[in-house]
Amino acid sequence: MANHKSAKKRIRSDNAKRLRNRYYAKTTRNAVKKLRLSTDKNEAQENFPRVVSLIDRLAKKSVIHKRKAANLKSKLARHVNSLQ
Repeated sequence: MANHKSAKKRIRSDNAKRLRNRYYAKTTRNAVKKLRLSTDKNEAQENFPRVVSLIDRLAKKSVIHKRKAANLKSKLARHVNSLQ
């Protein structure tokens, strides 16, 4: 266990950040999943900018890697464009 005051604070702040990151990552994963499962082109085009924004925010905060974010956005864009 940590002995120094700063180490104890670091443990507390890391735990808070971990929970916050988990929440945002899970919310984004759910949004991506919903977009992938959508079959209506208008609905997908409406939701696409919001999902891309969520992905960009995660990449900016280093919750996910920037290349993973780019790959996700690319695949989602192809999916949206392929809908009838």
